[in-house]
Amino acid sequence: MTPTTVLDEARAESSSAVPDEAARRRGVVAAVIGNTLEFYDFTTYAFFAVTIGQTFFPAGDAWISLLASVATFGIGFVTRPIGGVVIGAYADRAGRKPAMMLTIGLMAVGMLMLALTPGYATIGMAAPILVVIGRLIQGFALGGEVGPSTAYLIESAPEGKRGLYASWQIASQGLATLCAGTIGVLLSLGLSPEQMQAWGWRIPFLLGLLIIPVGVYIRRAMPETAGESTGHAEATAGAVLRRLLRDHGRTLALVVPILLCGTVSTYVGNYMTTYAITTLKLPAGLSIAATAVVGACVLVFAVLAGRLADAYGRRLVMIVPRVLLILVAYPAFVLMTRDPGPATLLSMSALIAALGAMSGAASLVAIPELLPRSVRSAGLSVVYAFVITVFGGTTQLVVTWLIGVSGDPLAPAWYVIATSLVGVAAMLATPETKEAALAA
Repeated sequence: MTPTTVLDEARAESSSAVPDEAARRRGVVAAVIGNTLEFYDFTTYAFFAVTIGQTFFPAGDAWISLLASVATFGIGFVTRPIGGVVIGAYADRAGRKPAMMLTIGLMAVGMLMLALTPGYATIGMAAPILVVIGRLIQGFALGGEVGPSTAYLIESAPEGKRGLYASWQIASQGLATLCAGTIGVLLSLGLSPEQMQAWGWRIPFLLGLLIIPVGVYIRRAMPETAGESTGHAEATAGAVLRRLLRDHGRTLALVVPILLCGTVSTYVGNYMTTYAITTLKLPAGLSIAATAVVGACVLVFAVLAGRLADAYGRRLVMIVPRVLLILVAYPAFVLMTRDPGPATLLSMSALIAALGAMSGAASLVAIPELLPRSVRSAGLSVVYAFVITVFGGTTQLVVTWLIGVSGDPLAPAWYVIATSLVGVAAMLATPETKEAALAA
């Protein structure tokens, strides 16, 4: 079955009740809170990777501790595809709401294990083991979060606003990055290095945990959007995966490169903190400021892209910013390397983040619209988790390796350009979904 066939056969999905505007707004908050926590946790862990390494992985070599910390963060990516298949299929079988309640509960367990586990000096090897288990649980939950929540946003949006509603998934990433950066700066200014090492690094994770009860409360009250059984209610995760590959293989073949280019540009943007310190030799404070600027730009321009996608179509808003990013990526990195400083770092980081956010937000509208309701959650969950695991989890490693092997500080630009070219080719082959009713 092709994307065009799905769209041609699309019909409006039934709903037991039409929620009022206030209920819709609560639904948006309920849907995006999981994605917000994911990127908040990602950014916070990156800020405190050295401290976390020293707490849970003491070694004679500080570099070994840091590597162990980074590896523990990365291990969470291993369980994402599993979570994408299992929870995505569960959401299509049992409903978006039960799946989203499950993911936020599992996220709470994972964050709690990191925030409250005593250090290696207190409980020995049990400390890193507990932290690794926590990251595996969290990765499983996050793998199954994006599909159900994005499907919920698309299905609950009023007519003509699906783009705006779905864009909050990307905007929430910017909000999370901005919040994590702000808290990290405040803690660095307010605590001594000794206090930060002893207990201060746990504060951001505990603050993240405080959001979870609010998320649970809001998600419990949100209406279901999955509708009645589609005839595949008893399908197992494996059966759903086989059905996706059999009936929607061409759609998935388009979705992978679209998500790939968005993922790489997003993670290259997050890499700017490390890039500013290690390659541009700029102060750490300035690099953190660049992270905050990136977060603010993603927040603003993702929502703008959602509105534009509702007005002018998904394909235009996917393609134009991505083409502009291809054109400006190399000059932007040239400016940063030739004249490293606050003005060039902040402005170029903002430009790259804004263009990537606009294209990514429009993509996350079009992709679930290409899939029928019975596999919408699972389809997005599986592909998103796969792309994040393979490419998101390795972007910083690949970019660092490219810089080291080639000796070229412009290597990040080439990686963004190459993946964006592949993404644009897929976008050009993707049908417009703006006027189509959601496929049942």
